[in-house]
Amino acid sequence: MELAERHALRRVASLSTELEDISEVEYRQLRLERVVLVGVWTGGTVEDAENSMAELALLAETAGSEVLEAIYQRRQSPDPATYVGRGKVEGIREIVQATGADTVICDGELAPSQLRNLEDKLKVKVVDRTALILDIFAQHARSREATAQTELAQLNYMKQRLRGWGGQLSRQAGGRVGADGGGIGGRGPGETKIETDRRRINTKIAKLRRELKEMKGTRDTKRQERQRHAIPSVSIAGYTNAGKSSLLNRLTNAGVLVEDSLFATLDPTTRRTTTSDGRVYTMSDTVGFVRHLPHQLVEAFRSTLEEVADSDLILHVVDGSHPDPEGQLAAVREVFAEIEASKVPELVVINKADAADPMVLARLRQREPHSVVVSAKTGEGIAEALAIIESELPRPGVAFKALVPYDRGDLVNRIHQQGEIATMEHTGEGTLVSGRAHEDLAGELAAYAVD
Repeated sequence: MELAERHALRRVASLSTELEDISEVEYRQLRLERVVLVGVWTGGTVEDAENSMAELALLAETAGSEVLEAIYQRRQSPDPATYVGRGKVEGIREIVQATGADTVICDGELAPSQLRNLEDKLKVKVVDRTALILDIFAQHARSREATAQTELAQLNYMKQRLRGWGGQLSRQAGGRVGADGGGIGGRGPGETKIETDRRRINTKIAKLRRELKEMKGTRDTKRQERQRHAIPSVSIAGYTNAGKSSLLNRLTNAGVLVEDSLFATLDPTTRRTTTSDGRVYTMSDTVGFVRHLPHQLVEAFRSTLEEVADSDLILHVVDGSHPDPEGQLAAVREVFAEIEASKVPELVVINKADAADPMVLARLRQREPHSVVVSAKTGEGIAEALAIIESELPRPGVAFKALVPYDRGDLVNRIHQQGEIATMEHTGEGTLVSGRAHEDLAGELAAYAVD
């Protein structure tokens, strides 16, 4: 249904008829925002810089814009006043005027002063990479939790970048004032409009944090219940659009939204599944990562990302057909370090084997020895991936041998779901079973233990 909703309004190219005379009828044209991309290349190779700009173009298209031009400048560091060099700003202004662009998108996080200076000089809206990613998250948020998390990140970003114009900065007089706005009670400076806005934003941020704290309590309760029953958890994490949702569907028949789009799914999906020998475990899809993922988003989505840090195994999905898969791996591991998930066992899943160059796959396999090559689209390598996942799941710690009466079939069922069975024999007195189980289950089986 989500995919159908997103495709409910589609633009048909080259079928628009522009009206010349609009004096009699009010005419509105639905069109994509026209943007120019600007980047600063401070290190790495030319290929790295162009990959970064290509990713920015994909982000811009996902947000709903048409990319007209993309330029970048080689500098040791971004200009503190205008991001690119001051001379280059004039060149960008000429490009904006020539192409008729509405917006300039910069490949980096701009300081409030840089944003203001560029807008003053270019005379069009200027957006940085952080605002662009926040906008995509706002478009794709579906659940109440994802909407609240995204709004919190946007407000934290906006709070530092408030701008007042003209009369909006005039002071508000208090108390009983005369006709001219002076007199008793008007001697205090009052609040400026920008201060009032900032106070309202802080109030809204506090309210969202309270709501998210309540939602986190629900999430923690579910997690504690899984831990109490000793159910292992596997998290699927990785770069955006690497195929995490497709892999979850392929492994568990989850039926979640799959779309060739950046950040198509923001809401984590957890599915219960079983190993080939009957043990139960959970598999969770998480929000995708990207280079320079805004810090505000990591903070806002921290409760969701804790699923990754608390899991028993991480399936780190990487797109084998991407021009820079190593860069994807490094970017995701930066976020792992930030959410304290670096110590969780990790299996690198190299996806899209059907579209990837065999030489690239061989290079990645050599660089990441603990990895598996799969194609979520065709099913190639899925059986091998499942076998590795089952072998990596935590094993129950207590060995047991018990003669379980036939009227305690519930215990035998729990051994199948939560333990490991080495031998099983049906005798006249009951089911003779040996294997390994977690402490709670082993304690219940102790009453039926045999030598």
